[in-house]
Amino acid sequence: MLKKLLTNVGEYKKQSLQTPLFTMGEVLMDVIMPLIMAGLIDHGIEKSDSNTILRYGGLLFLCALFALATGTLGGRTAAIASAGFAKNLRHNLFERIQSFSFSNIDRFSSSSLITRLTTDVTNVQNAYQMVIRILVRSPLILIFSLAMTFHINRELSMIYLVIVPIMVIGLGLIIRFAHPLFEKVFRTYDRLNSVVHENLQGIRVVKSYVREEYEEKFSQVSKKVFDNFTKAQRIVAFNMPLLQVAVYACMLLLSWLGAELIVDKGDLTTGELVSMFNYTMQILMSLMMMSMTFVQLMIARTSAERITEVLSEESDLKNGDAPLTEVPDGSVEFQDVCFSYKDDMDKLVLENIDLTIASGEVIGIVGGTGSSKSSLVQLIPRLYDVTHGKVKVGGHDVRDYDLEALRDQVGMVLQNNVLFSGTITENLRWGNVHATEEEVRHAAMIAQADPFIQEFPNNYDTMISEGGNNVSGGQKQRLTIARALLKKPKILILDDSTSAVDTKTDRAIREGLAKEIPGTTTFIISQRISSIQDTDRIIVLDDGKINGVGTHEELLATNVIYQEVFSSQQKGFGEHDE
Repeated sequence: MLKKLLTNVGEYKKQSLQTPLFTMGEVLMDVIMPLIMAGLIDHGIEKSDSNTILRYGGLLFLCALFALATGTLGGRTAAIASAGFAKNLRHNLFERIQSFSFSNIDRFSSSSLITRLTTDVTNVQNAYQMVIRILVRSPLILIFSLAMTFHINRELSMIYLVIVPIMVIGLGLIIRFAHPLFEKVFRTYDRLNSVVHENLQGIRVVKSYVREEYEEKFSQVSKKVFDNFTKAQRIVAFNMPLLQVAVYACMLLLSWLGAELIVDKGDLTTGELVSMFNYTMQILMSLMMMSMTFVQLMIARTSAERITEVLSEESDLKNGDAPLTEVPDGSVEFQDVCFSYKDDMDKLVLENIDLTIASGEVIGIVGGTGSSKSSLVQLIPRLYDVTHGKVKVGGHDVRDYDLEALRDQVGMVLQNNVLFSGTITENLRWGNVHATEEEVRHAAMIAQADPFIQEFPNNYDTMISEGGNNVSGGQKQRLTIARALLKKPKILILDDSTSAVDTKTDRAIREGLAKEIPGTTTFIISQRISSIQDTDRIIVLDDGKINGVGTHEELLATNVIYQEVFSSQQKGFGEHDE
């Protein structure tokens, strides 16, 4: 895990190595200054020697200046190294997620992936900064300060052999009890993000039902985060009282025993006792800082494991050894295809699908909710791999193609239309980044989007808000159809993509497609019989199986499901007309 994470340091190795070096310089000054202070008191102040006071004072000033410089440089390089590490980590995580198949994303959930890209990366960044600076500084301060106290007075230094182990044990117990609670907190963050994402996506539903005050899921999950984090912080809060007890105990013992050594035995000077006080603070503060670093590492360990899970995840969909880069034509063939989202033959959503579709054919697909219409067409651009059988495009198994080359020849307009923040032109050019303004407008005209675009003040330069919330459902569908057309694909899949437009516009779109892309194999999934009745063939799906294939007239004569759907729609139209 550690090795995989550290590969993301990349070009920031220099700053990562400089930070401990600067920190060592700072530590050296921090350890030397109490000794200089002891000399200042013993040889300067007590003897009223102004030259000695100036000499030691100047030396103290230079040491403080050097400590300031190295501390500042260490802080700067630590900040650059940790921020750069986090930047690379986020970039590599995002790239890895982009390579995931739908099934990979389903395994993690989008809300969990967002948490890993944000909160978890921040935790690891903070831990990395503390490791390269504080976890270098604190042990060095502890070791050198202890060494200096034994050098000054071995008898007095025995105090630390009692106090330090007690403090170490106390800090160890704090870490042990706090760690499981921090783990719970970060698991709950996933759920919190999921609730926020769901609520924001469905904000129109929440407001239309006036359910703002009743949307309690967020409060419940947020309270869990609060409860667990509060419990963890209560335990961590024992750090400060523990430090204070240790400091006061050391100070009292040093004062009592040190006074005896100075007055009765003469084995200790006043300056040396003052330096012992300084070293005491350094020793105990270094232990405190180490404990805080370990707490941060404890938090970051959970985050690091979650990040490593994503970095280690391999996409279910990979190119073969010598993938094909050209799709000959738009013919599609399903050979005994079975498919399960869980890759389990006992839980199939598509079963024994056999179909042969010629290039340029227009195919309608109809079926009840849950009949796996979308699942069928998602196998064509290899958004998922079949569980059994083969899907062929252009005479070759889709698994033999380079993924990018295959998907570049398949235009998809999904059920859930997504537009991105940016201008209308920028959104349409997702289909073809090199499309000219004429090509963009022509595609929009075929999709019947040009008329409403022209009504916007800025026409094609109109900004689309996040998720396309400033356009209607029908407008969004027409824009996504235009985007797919700009790809000039060999296969076009329209997955219930005209459900939000009126029948007249629907007909105009279909007529435009028939005229402009006659050689493109087109799949039209629709609940409206009127949208598919003029297609070359219609596939009727029922519970993941093919129930019938034929023209509109053939299915009306032979297929019960198709007859029922047609009859219910005709009846509905008749009642509406009355």
